[in-house]
Amino acid sequence: MKHIGLMLGGPEELWPAQLASDIDAPITAWVGVDRGSLRLLERGITPVTAVGDYDSLKPAERHRVEHAVHDMRYAPPEKDDTDSELGLQVAFEDLRADAVTIFGATGGRLDHLLVNLFMMAEPRFKAYAPHIAVVDRQNLIRFFLPPAQLVWPRTGYPYIGFVNLTPVTDFSIRNAKYPLMPFASDYPVSWASNEFLGEQPIQILFSKGIIAGIYSKD
Repeated sequence: MKHIGLMLGGPEELWPAQLASDIDAPITAWVGVDRGSLRLLERGITPVTAVGDYDSLKPAERHRVEHAVHDMRYAPPEKDDTDSELGLQVAFEDLRADAVTIFGATGGRLDHLLVNLFMMAEPRFKAYAPHIAVVDRQNLIRFFLPPAQLVWPRTGYPYIGFVNLTPVTDFSIRNAKYPLMPFASDYPVSWASNEFLGEQPIQILFSKGIIAGIYSKD
């Protein structure tokens, strides 16, 4: 399986304590997005591809990235896509990733955080959403499509929350501490601080929409 780690430019203190420690399969290649490329090099990791406008890098930092990374993708500062969106597109469409785990997506600017979550709802990324995870020090986010999904407990994450990123119909939560009867909404709603019942999976069902499942710990 080709599992790509996508490193964005979010604060390093919000990364998992051990990079890539909370994911399902080993990362086989890394893509650096803007300053994320430099962050990887500082960790001794050379990304296979770097993407972005690199406006967050000083000239010497940019030179270091260009010297180390063979596949540099340049974007103008004024563009329709964010660097995050470009990185995700490169990972799936050019590098043919089977799965992508995103690091450095949280913290810092809130507008960047919202882009990093809601880009999963874009039509071009929707089919990839179940194969994407977003990880930081306290959270692991997975994305689910209809009609029915099992959400399994994960060691170290006592809480699970759900958010519909798009309009949702017939959304229900079963086999959880706080079940939800079929629900519909035209706007995002967050069901926070749910819990698993022992080692049993939670079942979510819905006929329309994209659901983010947020594993979290204190």
